[in-house]
Amino acid sequence: MNIGVPRYLIVGMAALFSAYHLVLATYTIDVPRNPVPVFVAMGLYAVATIVSLLPFGPTRMPVWMAAFNFAIVVAITLLVSNELDFGRPGGTGYASWYVAASGTLLTITSTRQRHTFAWLGIGFLVVQSAVLVGPGLFALGIVGSASWVAVSHVLSTALAKASKDAHRFALAEREATDWQAAQEAHVYERQFRLGQTSAMALSMLRQIQESGGDLTEDQRRECLHLEGAIRDEIRGRKLLNDAVRDEVMNARRRGATVTLLDEGGIDDLSDEDLDRVLNRLAVAIHER
Repeated sequence: MNIGVPRYLIVGMAALFSAYHLVLATYTIDVPRNPVPVFVAMGLYAVATIVSLLPFGPTRMPVWMAAFNFAIVVAITLLVSNELDFGRPGGTGYASWYVAASGTLLTITSTRQRHTFAWLGIGFLVVQSAVLVGPGLFALGIVGSASWVAVSHVLSTALAKASKDAHRFALAEREATDWQAAQEAHVYERQFRLGQTSAMALSMLRQIQESGGDLTEDQRRECLHLEGAIRDEIRGRKLLNDAVRDEVMNARRRGATVTLLDEGGIDDLSDEDLDRVLNRLAVAIHER
């Protein structure tokens, strides 16, 4: 999906936001009752973020990675929240960094088109926070995390649709270009064949006009030979060059029956090889 912004720039910004949550966790490491679970949560969050932001592979996140991110959100929420005293005066402050960190990780998941897992994570945060702190859950930043996921969901869906539309338009443009090229080729082919036919038949047509249609037997036979030559131009295609045309006409004037039909077997030959083959064909016709 091409959204007009370099991927490395988006990844870099997401990495900075993610690192900021780790800075907050480090800054408030003295608030939790036991810092060890917090360090474990920081490590898990860092791993999940790095894996999710690797600038490789498809834009759409694999299912296993989305499930892994959801599991990490559950893990860091339980690890950190169980060590915090939400009833302390002044609240927990930035020590509840896990809410914003989970929101960031879920936003990344939603941006990479795994919206179901992102909303499952938000739902878990809301339920867990409501059970843990009751009505005070909104002070933890749940609304902000949900809002980021919602914005990501809307934007990524719109961009995915725009990408599909652009792909369809590109296909339609290519098909239109191919159709136009084919029509131009047909027009050129018709003009070329008409030019050849006119050059071949012009002399005989003048004789017919001058004689008022009263032709001799030799002229009638020559008309039949010209008809065969015109038919060769239509059906013979690449089987013809000047040498082959001359020898085919001479063979018909000798009384031979010659039929040329190009079925495409020599289309892949180079010009040099094709000329060599046609010259050999002309020699073979001459020797008959």
